Amino acid sequence: MPTQFDFTDQVVLVTGASGSLGTATSERFHDAGATVCMSSRHPPEDDEAAALLDADDVHFYDADFTDEAAVEQVFDSVLDDHGRLDALCSLIGAWRGGTSIHETDVDEFDFLLDVNLKTMFLAAKHATPHLRESDGNLVTVSSRSSLEGGEGDGPYRAAKAGVRLLTETIAEENRGSVRSNAIMPSIIDTPANREMLPDADYHGWPTPDEIAQTILFLCSDAASVTSGAAVPVYGEF
Repeated sequence: MPTQFDFTDQVVLVTGASGSLGTATSERFHDAGATVCMSSRHPPEDDEAAALLDADDVHFYDADFTDEAAVEQVFDSVLDDHGRLDALCSLIGAWRGGTSIHETDVDEFDFLLDVNLKTMFLAAKHATPHLRESDGNLVTVSSRSSLEGGEGDGPYRAAKAGVRLLTETIAEENRGSVRSNAIMPSIIDTPANREMLPDADYHGWPTPDEIAQTILFLCSDAASVTSGAAVPVYGEF
């Protein structure tokens, strides 16, 4: 049974909200009573994600989070609409791999740094002043693979290591006013990952909903002594 949290009267912004983890996180916060601000480049098309937008306390803000002007506009709109921000869940990311460093195109490198690291940097940069006012929370998505080098996906690992280090830095810079933590998934049980790895044993993979529960915990009073952490959400494999 999922742990019960209460985020009544809190405003939460979820970036990457159209993805599997973003949708699950938005649903869990909505179930816990929060006003949920979902953001991604395009409105969600998945039935469950799209259905969320019918709720009175769920709102959608389209934006490219690699564009600072667009990011500023999202935060301006959220604050104008709701008057506060209590949590930012920065969940935008993408994996690409299969080539060694000496074979990696610079466009591929730029893409992976932009979508994984720049989006988190810009979101956190513009969220932090508002989170300081509410003693709020930041949760980001790093990766288990960021803990060491590996073959074929070096730029992705480097970007996710950057996410973890920026998250830790924000925790240090805002000690006592903003709690900042990263989750560290390995492989999440999504349709896309099952399609990408058709021969894998996915029974130990954590689901988006299970990871969303950890995100809610990190944004809750139950995690009041936790900041600057890299929290494993590896599942059982």
